[in-house]
Amino acid sequence: MSAKQEVVSASAPAPIGTFSQAIRHGNTVYLSGQVGWDVKTNRLVTESFEAQLDQLLRNVKSVVESAGGSLEDIVKLNLFILDYKNFSTINKMFERYFSKPYPARTCVGVVSLPLGADIEIEGIVQLPHK
Repeated sequence: MSAKQEVVSASAPAPIGTFSQAIRHGNTVYLSGQVGWDVKTNRLVTESFEAQLDQLLRNVKSVVESAGGSLEDIVKLNLFILDYKNFSTINKMFERYFSKPYPARTCVGVVSLPLGADIEIEGIVQLPHK
């Protein structure tokens, strides 16, 4: 039996390609990129950057919880954004979702993202030993 386990959350968007929402290996979870897709409406949240990011973070939270963790267990996030003018909104939203010590973070500006999203986030979670 492989030590690699697929993590699936029905509350987050299903993969649109040959990848998993997340993979758990031991107590480490590797999160695939999430965007602000709302599975209830089956569409990308586009009302505002903040609303799209809020949905994205709820998707991340859902996948992390399906793996047996919480947002507090996230150790590293990689952000891909279309426009750095939204950087202050990212910081404000992260203050609502995370507490100190905040996850390590990298932010990369890109030309385009899947499904027309303005931001995509992937990450690494270290689950508590049980």
